Amino acid sequence: MFKINDNYLKLPGSYLFSTIGKKVAAFTAANPDKKIIRLGIGDVTLPLAPKIIETMHDAVDEMGNAATFKGYAPDLGYEFLRQAIVDNDFKARGADISIDEVFISDGAKSDSGNIGDIFAQDNKIAVCDPVYPVYVDTNAMSGRTGVYDELTQKWSNVIYMPCTADNNFAPEIPTETPDIIYLCFPNNPTGSTINKAELQKWVDYALKVGAVIIYDAAYEAYISEEDVPHTIYECNGAKACAIELRSFSKNAGFTGTRLGYAVVPKELKCGDVSLNSLWARRHGTKFNGAPYIIQKAGAAVYTEEGKKQTKEMVAYYMNNAKLIREGLASAGYTVSGGVNAPYIWLKTPDNMTSWEFFDYLLEKVNIVGTPGSGFGPSGEGYFRLTAFGSYENTLEAIERIKTL
Repeated sequence: MFKINDNYLKLPGSYLFSTIGKKVAAFTAANPDKKIIRLGIGDVTLPLAPKIIETMHDAVDEMGNAATFKGYAPDLGYEFLRQAIVDNDFKARGADISIDEVFISDGAKSDSGNIGDIFAQDNKIAVCDPVYPVYVDTNAMSGRTGVYDELTQKWSNVIYMPCTADNNFAPEIPTETPDIIYLCFPNNPTGSTINKAELQKWVDYALKVGAVIIYDAAYEAYISEEDVPHTIYECNGAKACAIELRSFSKNAGFTGTRLGYAVVPKELKCGDVSLNSLWARRHGTKFNGAPYIIQKAGAAVYTEEGKKQTKEMVAYYMNNAKLIREGLASAGYTVSGGVNAPYIWLKTPDNMTSWEFFDYLLEKVNIVGTPGSGFGPSGEGYFRLTAFGSYENTLEAIERIKTL
């Protein structure tokens, strides 16, 4: 008889945003007259930039002509996109990344989960707490996290690095030594950042203990402060210990078109084994590449017009973030984030649990956010709002909250 991967049975409940979706659907069915404002899931709302749309149309026309038709993409992705990435995202920042260290994918979420394929099952992971759920859940699916404790909401084989108000929502070097360290800056869900000197400490630590850092830089485009690094490869030695994940979802609105990439430096090795070659083998075997049309659109992000238009999109969302942050603060809430990231992290009022506050906002003012406890035990008592709604809805949401 066939057998299943019973690691899936160890997972608690459903994926966080699936649970939220079910709750909102039930409320909507019972209250069809209510206008719900969604500031929960980190999905963009502005349309793709004109330059991107123009390029996609051109690429569609190419696919309709036998002379310019494209079939399977190259394993690593088209060179025109990878070269644009190298020149703009890395060389422009003083980071020496080569084109064969860039692997095009269909998004950072996929890469976050798939990267575990090249690591042994008995590696021990360290994660920020609270944390983007995909890091932990996909390691649980691979049998790497041990046993889940419902009471503590922790896995037995995971090192949790609490990110609280006491440490400005930034992790501290753990006392127990991990093999794989997940870092995300600007952070999802807290919106926190660390400066270059602090990130260098993590690189130095990883090199010292022989750990690898999985660095999620999906929100790099939202950085506004000078000393916040845009890539981990701004740090000395990072190419020997870090894999960086990037996305086109939040910087250019590709949530519905799906595009991202991973950087796996050739210097990153386990003994004599190159992780770059392992990832290339995995990538070529399990992935047939992002569509040509989408990769062309991705390259358009790096044109002068594309840069200008996508920066305007980011500025729009960051104006929303400022509106939320300042509006909540004036209403007496304790808030952080929203400066280098499109997320605002707030303390729930009156000692409400995260899910109690979720229900309270939904029922009283018809606003959807994300309970902090869904990101880990240290998220309890906190709540995340996103700046990805329209300006009008964001303004209305804050006015509604002020009535509570």
